[in-house]
Amino acid sequence: MSAHISNIRPEPDQVLVDIVDYVLNHQQITSALAYETARHCLIDTLGCGLEALEYPACTKLLGPIVPGTVVPNGAKVPGTPYQLDPVQAAFNIGTMIRWLDFNDTWLAAEWGHPSDNLGGILATADWLSRNAVAAGRKPLTMRDVLTGLIQAHEIQGCLALENSFNKVGLDHVVLVKVASTAVVARLLGLTRDEIINAVSLAWVDGQSLRTYRHAPNTGSRKSWAAGDATSRAVRLALIAKTGEMGYTSVLTAKTWGFYDVLFKGQPFKFQRPYGSYVMENVLFKISFPAEFHSQTAVEAGMALHKQLAQAGKTVDDIKRVTIRTHEACIRIIDKKGPLNNPADRDHCIQYMVAVPMIFGRLTAGDYEDSVANDPRIDALRDKIVCVEDPKFTADYHDPEKRSIANALTVEFKDGTSFSEIVVEYPIGHKRRRADGIPLLEAKFRTNLARRFAQKQQQAILDVSLDAKKLEAMPVNEYVDLYTA
Repeated sequence: MSAHISNIRPEPDQVLVDIVDYVLNHQQITSALAYETARHCLIDTLGCGLEALEYPACTKLLGPIVPGTVVPNGAKVPGTPYQLDPVQAAFNIGTMIRWLDFNDTWLAAEWGHPSDNLGGILATADWLSRNAVAAGRKPLTMRDVLTGLIQAHEIQGCLALENSFNKVGLDHVVLVKVASTAVVARLLGLTRDEIINAVSLAWVDGQSLRTYRHAPNTGSRKSWAAGDATSRAVRLALIAKTGEMGYTSVLTAKTWGFYDVLFKGQPFKFQRPYGSYVMENVLFKISFPAEFHSQTAVEAGMALHKQLAQAGKTVDDIKRVTIRTHEACIRIIDKKGPLNNPADRDHCIQYMVAVPMIFGRLTAGDYEDSVANDPRIDALRDKIVCVEDPKFTADYHDPEKRSIANALTVEFKDGTSFSEIVVEYPIGHKRRRADGIPLLEAKFRTNLARRFAQKQQQAILDVSLDAKKLEAMPVNEYVDLYTA
């Protein structure tokens, strides 16, 4: 006899309820630090998108699906002439900001880039604001966008603290889709039940594999995967707004739920309730467009470049470079063999250390073929080895430290060596905010100058660097400042 299967729908999974109650009941975030960090996150993320517009591999993916389409009162894509429906605009914005691997980062059991959510949040807020103005209603303000960013960071980051999606082969953009869906659904004015439906649809979707992030398949999809996820979130929220049903036990359903199908039967674990912790502690990529587990190694590599020059030595004199590092670094970016494209190179710690040691720099352009073809890079890569330090791994997971330590030792063919260079916290870490924020603002100025004339740059800076002005400004008016 077959076992009886109940067809009574259970109450929504607690994970869904907690996410939805957070976005609905915590819109008055009291942390001044969270809003200040969110403002810096906003300008840094948009700046990363503007820099990506210099790369044809990125821009070929942008614009409307049907060429020439302009959506009346649609969302505008910063730095471009495009005005699109919110789903496609979210894809455009999300793809731009993630393309160069230069926006913010969150490292825990799972990794990711919470500012990826800006694609869906900004596109939806801009679209809603333009339609509100056209109908004689008040638009959303940039404070609404900052609140949405804080919430999306918190959802993505808290889910990542104790739950490793990469260990079951899933890409971290699943968390972008879930976080963006919840926040966008709130912006769209969905009811509590409708937002639960929307978030359940995000979980029930087929999820992206990490195939495109790892050898031998590393490729450019990793640069538009987040754009795809945040745009899918907008689509799912709009579907839920029509009254489309959700799936209350999407995570816990026996055999067919997310836990059993995709998470080895294990329920999610949580370290802390939702608040504003993630935004307050997020990591900024300020100096180098490099996968974040390598940031401190790149910083050490820059120091080694100077030491080599002072010692009258070159990389040809090197016998071996040892990188003492943490487990996550080894699992993700410790890579030997040929590197086939820029996406392959910016996920190889040996490449990201070799370039600064040779040239004294690491820019987005250094991942292109014109630089990668220099034979000194591969010759040095072959001499670089990674070893795990369990203390570095422990400090990486410690919520009070959250370090991303790397230590480099250089040994020469003549038997001499340099003293080890240890960098525990990158310039974009919360512990180095005082040093980092002026550099972050300088990065933003540089990225504005790539795209806009001086007068337009100044108009953007006048608002963006003034918290009160920015928060009070209608979303559509702020986005208009970035019109190409």
